[in-house]
Amino acid sequence: MTTQNILNEGQENEMELFGYKTERCRNILCIFGYIFTLGLLKMTFYWKPELDVWCHCVSCNLAEADVILLRTTDEFKKYTKKRVKLIHSDSSNVGTPTMETSDLHKLLIRQEIRVRFIRVQKTRYVWNPSESLFQKIGVLEQSHSCSDIHTKYGLGLSTEEQKVRQKLCGPNTIEVEITPIWKLLFKEILNPFYCFEVYSLSTWLATGYIEFSMAIFLMTILSILASIYLLRMQSVKLHHMVKSHNNILVSVLQKNGVVKEIESKHLVPGDVIIISEKRFYLPCDALLISGGCVINEGMLTGESVPVTKVPLPNADNGIPWKIHSGENYRTHMLYCGTEVIKTKPPPGGFVKAVVLQTGFNTAKGDLIRSILYPKPMNFKLHREVLKVLIGLMVLSIVGVIYTVVTYSLNGATTKDLVIMALIMATVAVPVSLPPALTICTLYSETRLKKQGIFCISPQRIVLCGQLNLVCFDKTGTLTEDSLDLWGIVPSKENSFQEAVSITPGCTLSWSPFIGAMATCHSLVLMNGEVHGDPLDMKMFEGTGWELEECKANGKSSSYSIVTPVSQTLNVPVKGFCIFYQFPFSSSLQRMSVIAKTIGEMKFSVFMKGAPEVIVQFCKKETVPANFSCILNHYAMQGFRVIGIAYKDFKVNEDINVENLKREEVENELQFLGFLVMENRLKSETKPVLHELKSANIRTIMVTGDNLQTACTVGLSSEMVPDTSSLIMLEACEPRGESPASFTSQSVESNRDISHTQNKTMKQIITTTSDITWGFNARAGKYHYAMSGKSYEVIKQHFPDMVPDILLNGTIFGRMTPKQKSSIIEDLQKTDYYVGMCGDGANDCGALKVAHAGISLSNLEASVASPFTSKIPNIECVPKLLKEGRNTFVTSICLFKYLIMYTLVELICMLLLFWKQTLLGNYQYLMQDIAITVTVLLTMSITGPAPKLAPYRPAMSLLSPPLLFSMVLHISFTTIVQTSAFFLVQQQPWYNESNVFSACLLHNDTSVNQTMMMPHSNSQNFLTTTLWPVSGINLIIVEFVFSKGKPFRKPIYTNYVFCILILTQLVAFLFMLFADIEPLYHSMELVCTPFHWRLEILGMLIILFAASYSVEVFVYNRELWLFIKKIFGYKSKSQYKEMQWTLEKHADTSLYKGIFPSMQRFSLLERDCV
Repeated sequence: MTTQNILNEGQENEMELFGYKTERCRNILCIFGYIFTLGLLKMTFYWKPELDVWCHCVSCNLAEADVILLRTTDEFKKYTKKRVKLIHSDSSNVGTPTMETSDLHKLLIRQEIRVRFIRVQKTRYVWNPSESLFQKIGVLEQSHSCSDIHTKYGLGLSTEEQKVRQKLCGPNTIEVEITPIWKLLFKEILNPFYCFEVYSLSTWLATGYIEFSMAIFLMTILSILASIYLLRMQSVKLHHMVKSHNNILVSVLQKNGVVKEIESKHLVPGDVIIISEKRFYLPCDALLISGGCVINEGMLTGESVPVTKVPLPNADNGIPWKIHSGENYRTHMLYCGTEVIKTKPPPGGFVKAVVLQTGFNTAKGDLIRSILYPKPMNFKLHREVLKVLIGLMVLSIVGVIYTVVTYSLNGATTKDLVIMALIMATVAVPVSLPPALTICTLYSETRLKKQGIFCISPQRIVLCGQLNLVCFDKTGTLTEDSLDLWGIVPSKENSFQEAVSITPGCTLSWSPFIGAMATCHSLVLMNGEVHGDPLDMKMFEGTGWELEECKANGKSSSYSIVTPVSQTLNVPVKGFCIFYQFPFSSSLQRMSVIAKTIGEMKFSVFMKGAPEVIVQFCKKETVPANFSCILNHYAMQGFRVIGIAYKDFKVNEDINVENLKREEVENELQFLGFLVMENRLKSETKPVLHELKSANIRTIMVTGDNLQTACTVGLSSEMVPDTSSLIMLEACEPRGESPASFTSQSVESNRDISHTQNKTMKQIITTTSDITWGFNARAGKYHYAMSGKSYEVIKQHFPDMVPDILLNGTIFGRMTPKQKSSIIEDLQKTDYYVGMCGDGANDCGALKVAHAGISLSNLEASVASPFTSKIPNIECVPKLLKEGRNTFVTSICLFKYLIMYTLVELICMLLLFWKQTLLGNYQYLMQDIAITVTVLLTMSITGPAPKLAPYRPAMSLLSPPLLFSMVLHISFTTIVQTSAFFLVQQQPWYNESNVFSACLLHNDTSVNQTMMMPHSNSQNFLTTTLWPVSGINLIIVEFVFSKGKPFRKPIYTNYVFCILILTQLVAFLFMLFADIEPLYHSMELVCTPFHWRLEILGMLIILFAASYSVEVFVYNRELWLFIKKIFGYKSKSQYKEMQWTLEKHADTSLYKGIFPSMQRFSLLERDCV
């Protein structure tokens, strides 16, 4: 038996499992550990569940384990602890199953059997003894063939089988509990940083430093409440999203033929549900086996377009149904959360579907789970923050040791020594960092909301500041949502006829082409109005025909009827009855219908889809010889071209149309011509792409549309600039003895009428071993365009070309949703920070995978995207990038300030501890509340720069400019404070015993009165000197760190911040030069000679000049580029290394073979910095 295994192998949420068994003696020892460590050990176990398991349990076989330790297989290696639970068999269910069930379901039928299971991320996994692994339950076995689904499950389950499955699978619910506020609070405050903050605040309160402690406490509470509010609102939103779907009444067909109405939570895989005519939301994933229906899949795709579903054919071939259906399996699937808007029952029967998946195993459950358990982002900044904090903790330990040694040598009491050591331990780590960053994010989120951009993942805002590549969908994103019908290009007798332009009110003469336009669509009639895909709507409107429901015995049937209006002339048919649909599939890129001519026993098959796909099903003699030329002619002008074909179809009376295979119908068709649709660029597209290009942000188009059309959009939108050329690649898989090959084609354009120069096309047939890098070494001069299929072929057979494509690929057409996600993941692997902008249709996967997904859809699908824009165009992209950069830079500025704040106070404290003194409470309050708290509250108000800079902010906290800046600032602070500390002691009026002696010669009466007043240990010349020095030092760094350009607005636009800086400076200078005795006494200051105050002011002016000069000098981009060039520094980003490697291969034979006559250029870094 094994002690470990893999859960969800090959999937995104893959995990390793380790079996453990609890030991009683270890539990007792751990309890003593909790007591002796005052709960610290328990808290450590909370943070590190693997330590909890290792201390409480011993390793054992998974079959005997009562505790399972899970570890993710990604780079984070995150551990989770799960207890094994039991399902007890029910004696009332014992008996012989009336049908074949899986091994798991047979377990509960046997007596005295306890089934073990674990629940991971809302999904139940049951221990399968025969396979020795934990297996996902709540899913119908995928090994069933089409005939198995129909014969074994088509009649429903018996009551006994339902009970067994209900016990094993659990309820069919997607339950998202509204997390109690107390639980959210505990999860938030048990963060290690907040635990340290509790220690710091407790220490300060114990030493009487109440005011600042309360200020930090209130800020922390506010930031925690803000985080809890966001989490709570998301929890409530998800809860309401799924609540209504958990208790729907559904009709279930049982094996005895009885139709029973039950609550949807009792559904199990294998149940047969009867889909009624009324509109309702599906409570499970199901497989349609009888009849048809129209579904609104807006929840999944983000596009509220009715989708027609057809039943699974009853094919008896022993092949699993999903493999048999191929990529077309979705046309039979009904997904949980989607809305049934219309049913098409078969003659004399019901619309039936077999339940496939329940609960969180469904499509909607998977969407909700991806929100509840998002994929962690490996953000470099987070790792570096941890490194810096560890460094500060080490510095804090050094400070504690210094304090103990200093106070011991000076004979301090044990009480004072302990107190000062505890205080020192709190100084070096900025406890206000979490609330400061939370406030910064909240300001950014508010600004985005005002611009119509909503965020469900605030931590991604900072990530937007690092994006250097943005992918765009085409239709609805770069171009208008709606398509206009431009005209048709009919084909007759193997040749294209003259194009027919379609204008409103025009009448088209009859031809089979018009029949195809009238029937080959997925439009439905609801409440007397036609609904469906915008393309289908425009196409149907162009015919001037009408859509009606076919009624039998007063009830709607499963068929639709299209008839010509009375004004239409010369139509030899009364209309068509649309008998059956093979729905459109983005993977198949086509759809077809079987239509019957009204009043005749004549059947026809009409097909439409991508022209290059349609011709594969047509008779060669019906396809014009200049097919490619005419297609390119219209595609290169930006038109969307649809291929149309048809044939007469003979149907025997005894044949069930629903059982016909697609292959039996879609063959030997006659090519009819092209349907030409016009898709205009949105007016905002070109300016936005130009803005992104000016900022050196690379842009890529990933679309499911025709590649030629995509190329034209890329050229007309200037995604491919005028100074660059576009090379179209087409790759073919090996066929027989022929190896894989690819074709290159140079696409030229005059930006008005595009054309293809076929003369420059060469075909290179090669094998993987022959290909080398350098297909195009001239980065920035050439861009690649290819289809999703070609990209996959190149990845598989020409892997050495992939880096070149990832660097120079700009247009990817005919991309399936999976291929969109794949290209984004490939780009991310080369260290690009990738954004994705789409309208939600087929973009959900890509939006989730990208570092920052921006959905232009307001439907539920946008929940899967971190950002949702109410701006219906790509103007939201630069706005988000500007705000992301601003937030990123502001976070760095806050981090720098807080580091300097802790170090300024630490240096001051170290110097004062040498003399066993400390700043007074009110002196600290001026620094901590009047300066630091106001900085944290107001620095983030500064908005983003109005223009995107041509480079990104430094990605690293440990970058040379930032480190050099911090080192110099710390050096200046150390020099100034140390100089002031030693210089004041060398003054003739300095006296440690008589702190009022400095002004004795100037005002005897005043000083005599003052000397009679009691004074604290903090009231001396050292604190009076170092307090204004350290305080104004903080004002200086908050000012110089608030630099505006190039990523933020100038500092003077943040009026509140500027006013506060001036107020702080005036207050410190006033107290430095004012001779107001009551004020000095309350602030624990003493009088010093006027010339000494001027010396302090002089030191601070020099400090300001040095600090400001450092920020200007250190952040000089040209200087660092020059330094990098001198030392030969090269970026560690993979895409940069690929560019340099590509340059070395510029002289390859492949390069010369494809471009023998073209002038060569050297490699230029382009598109990203």
